[in-house]
Amino acid sequence: MAVKVPSVTRFERHGHPVASRRKFIGRMFVAIGLWCILTTVGLAIGIAGYAGFEHMSFVDAFVNAAMILSGMGPLGELKTTDGKIFAGLYAIFSGLIIVIATGVVLAPIFHRVLHRFHVEKLGD
Repeated sequence: MAVKVPSVTRFERHGHPVASRRKFIGRMFVAIGLWCILTTVGLAIGIAGYAGFEHMSFVDAFVNAAMILSGMGPLGELKTTDGKIFAGLYAIFSGLIIVIATGVVLAPIFHRVLHRFHVEKLGD
């Protein structure tokens, strides 16, 4: 049984015309929604880890998780060995989340640009 993917997320294939602006905007909303979900899940993991391993308040855990997730680095000094190990693993995880989320958002844009160039080249 084949899984049917919603048409808003499928890209047009070689030889097909460029998707309409409306379809492209729909793809961008889906991509941005996925970015929001990935970021929220990553932030929640960081908040839980800092609160659990470093016994930080919610606000301190939030700001440290947000700073790591954005690539800036932690604000507070880590006091426990478990907290330091968590922070290192969370930093690696955050780097992957940023790369994946960026790819999700940029994929529809790159596809549209490259597909448009290809379609124009075929028309010559």
